Amino acid sequence: MVLVRLFASSLFLMSLVESQPTQSSRQPSAPPHPAGEQSPLGTDNLSFPWSRLRLPRYIIPLHYHLLLHPNLTSLRFTGSVQIQIDVQNNTNWVVLHSKGLQISKATIVDQNLAGPSDKIGIFSSRVLSSGQKYFLNIEFGAELSEGFYGFYRSTYRTSTGVTRALASTHFEPTSARMAFPCFDEPSFKANFSLRIRRSPEYISLSNMPVVNTFEVNNGVLEDHFDASVKMSTYLVAFVICDFKSVTARTSSGVQVSVYASPEKWPQTRYALEVAVKMLDFYGEYFNIHYPLPKQDLIAIPDFQSGAMENWGLTTYRETSLLFDPLTSTVSDELWVTMVIGHELAHQWFGNLVTMEWWNDIWLNEGFARYMEYISVEATYPDLKVEEYLLDTCFSAVGHDSLNSSRPISSPAENPTQIKQMFDTVSYDKGACVLHMLRHFLTDDVFQRGIVRYLRRYSYRNAHNQDLWDSLANTCSEEDFISGKHCYSSSQASKNAYLFAGEHMDLTAMMNTWTLQKGVPLVTVTRKGPNLLLRQDRFLRTVLPSDSLWSALQHGFLWHIPLTYKTDASGTIHRHLMTTQTDSIHIGEGVSWVKVNTDMTGYYVVHYEDGGWDEMTELLRENHSALSYKDRTHLIHNAFQLVTAGHLPLNKGLDLIGYLPMETHTVPLLQGLGYLEAFYRMIEKRNELEVVSNLRRHILRFFRAVIDRQTWSDGGSVSERRLRSKLLSLACYLDDPRCLERAQASFTDWLQSNGTLNLPTDVAETVFSVGAQDDRGWASLLHTYNISLSAAQKSQILFALTCSRDAKKLSRLLELGLEGKVIRSQDLSSLILMVARNPQGHHLAWNFVKKNWDTLVQKFQLGSFCIRNIIIGTTGQFSSPEELTEVKLFFESIKEQVSQLRASQVALDNVQKNVHWFQRNLHTMRNWLNKTLQ
Repeated sequence: MVLVRLFASSLFLMSLVESQPTQSSRQPSAPPHPAGEQSPLGTDNLSFPWSRLRLPRYIIPLHYHLLLHPNLTSLRFTGSVQIQIDVQNNTNWVVLHSKGLQISKATIVDQNLAGPSDKIGIFSSRVLSSGQKYFLNIEFGAELSEGFYGFYRSTYRTSTGVTRALASTHFEPTSARMAFPCFDEPSFKANFSLRIRRSPEYISLSNMPVVNTFEVNNGVLEDHFDASVKMSTYLVAFVICDFKSVTARTSSGVQVSVYASPEKWPQTRYALEVAVKMLDFYGEYFNIHYPLPKQDLIAIPDFQSGAMENWGLTTYRETSLLFDPLTSTVSDELWVTMVIGHELAHQWFGNLVTMEWWNDIWLNEGFARYMEYISVEATYPDLKVEEYLLDTCFSAVGHDSLNSSRPISSPAENPTQIKQMFDTVSYDKGACVLHMLRHFLTDDVFQRGIVRYLRRYSYRNAHNQDLWDSLANTCSEEDFISGKHCYSSSQASKNAYLFAGEHMDLTAMMNTWTLQKGVPLVTVTRKGPNLLLRQDRFLRTVLPSDSLWSALQHGFLWHIPLTYKTDASGTIHRHLMTTQTDSIHIGEGVSWVKVNTDMTGYYVVHYEDGGWDEMTELLRENHSALSYKDRTHLIHNAFQLVTAGHLPLNKGLDLIGYLPMETHTVPLLQGLGYLEAFYRMIEKRNELEVVSNLRRHILRFFRAVIDRQTWSDGGSVSERRLRSKLLSLACYLDDPRCLERAQASFTDWLQSNGTLNLPTDVAETVFSVGAQDDRGWASLLHTYNISLSAAQKSQILFALTCSRDAKKLSRLLELGLEGKVIRSQDLSSLILMVARNPQGHHLAWNFVKKNWDTLVQKFQLGSFCIRNIIIGTTGQFSSPEELTEVKLFFESIKEQVSQLRASQVALDNVQKNVHWFQRNLHTMRNWLNKTLQ
């Protein structure tokens, strides 16, 4: 998620009106308060009464009555909010969040103070008495925000060149306070009743349906929305626009609508079909009906993240919701399906049950990421989404094998820290740990456990432990005594799961995966009929011979649910490894053992003492003895071990020597991906001989499979995915046959004035080849500017960044910074695409250094865009000189860098690349010379 940093707030005037009379108006003495919290009392010294980052817990919001009037001409909005609060300690002060809002009027003015950063304190001369309820009445106004946070303005351009305005919201995690004063923390759940004023040419949308519309004055209309269910402030949403929609109903009667700008309205039908199917699926899977009467999905033209799960009004980037059959690829189709699956999963995981605090955001995001795979596999099996889960776990391992990683559940207090929690660890590692847990518990036990979790904590907040208790069916002593069907917490050990004949404690096991960072490396050695096992922390930046190794390994131990298969039977064997070393009896006469079957476990496996040679021989002689997932897993683990210095590069290259015989897309793409990654890194180092030989090897090695590809959209999803990747790489490597065919197709497209619909599988490759000359590049930029297809614009933007003309690449970066032709939302992706280009490698890095302050202003420190820019532009640096340059730049912005985990990730990545070159370039050179003889 893309979030916003919060700075100083403005002064507010407040009205305190009691909903019940106070029992006493005298000044209290030493009121009771929750442990660790002091109710601020007294007026002698009006310094701000609260010094902590998180709000006091003794004022509880119950219901917000919010009126907003945005003006899309002046780009300002005014509003008022009445908040019913429950006071649980005697106090004179109410402290809540606000940022950038100015008071316009107050009926009763006591005193109030602007607090540090983004809080305000309201002083009441009358004591607010414990046990009583009151109303805060606040009137405010502000400009619609620039950027992508709070209540912000967006625009779109029609095909006739007219610019139209709209206003939309994005509040997660800490930006609701930019739109209205509120208690902006996830545990302060409340009901919300909204009224929005608008001009007749617009519509307004919010979480709930409109129940009434009135004309207030001068033609201005006021929409009254139904009261919401109890929810956190970050899930509130409203949009004022002139969009059109398509509508259908689920089997249970929920109205589903998909909105887009009028000329893009025809691209909404696929999303509508998906959303209806997904809501029906989740309602059945979770055994809990979707609790709202409607679900809207809307494509916002300016939107930084992929999508946002606002309850009943999910908002999306256009590429994440719109599908154009003429220009969208099969990958676009899968992406739209998965994003909708993700956001609708949040309607239960995140909205119905919300994490108590942002340190456990993985309970929202890890679950939603994993439910993408479960839901799409169930509703759209032809999309083969299960083939992508491996990539998700590989991505998590890549991040988690750096020392700069973090535990899944990590402290996060200020807004910058909170924003950084929306990362690979929360999403991808969270999903993969859940995948491991599901296979460990079995599908049925896992599903029953999460249904129990959702039912137990509906409209409430939860912690890690609550999930483990629900999965183990434990509960409080009170619930146990009352006769509820669950185990008491004191009896949890008696409810330990039986795994491979061993009892285990689910909480103890899962704490090793969520409360410590890193990924385990399981080293396997054959010794007669036994398999000897050792677990270490897997690190790609430090060798066992390095002095830091022992310190970085100290204290790390996982409870690993091991699985393995042998040639002796088709059975998947299981073993729970809870110690540093262990052994398994596998019997005599076993030829091979494959550990971590189908990579259902989140760990890397190293086969010592000739084990990798056995795997290489197995793949060469009978690769179908292993599943495609196991073959892919072997390829991934081998090259990860090469990077970490545990396996020579030639062993990894020998392992994938069987690939010309491979018939499945996923292992083919895995092996091809590593060769391409090596090529792209080495070509930036002026190693001309190695680059030339590696190019020859890749084209020769994959010649047969390249020649089998057609320049069409035929075949299964897997076949189409392979076609796009292979032909793109072949043309990038200057394969004559590929270039000739692509150039011919591009010429046809040019002659049609861009009206020819190219096969979507190859359109990006055709555009990339066509972008190499001046005329082609200019034509593509013109088409980019006028296209109504977000999918086509993405293909063209990638193609434009493939130019080998540095001046053209510089122009693209400047257009992205300007934000008109290329929207600001696409700037971070643009920078990364330019950085992948050998001619744009240092160009992109220098652009980031030069425009750092502007980029931080646009995207906010800690956002995923800033994180991607830092890591992406440095990701292929591989020389000691480049490492020094990155360190010097980070030193020049050390105040900001000290707040960013991404800076250490970037340094770890560059250090990893430096080590890779030092250890492997000579081996690569010799291996290629031998292979090409």
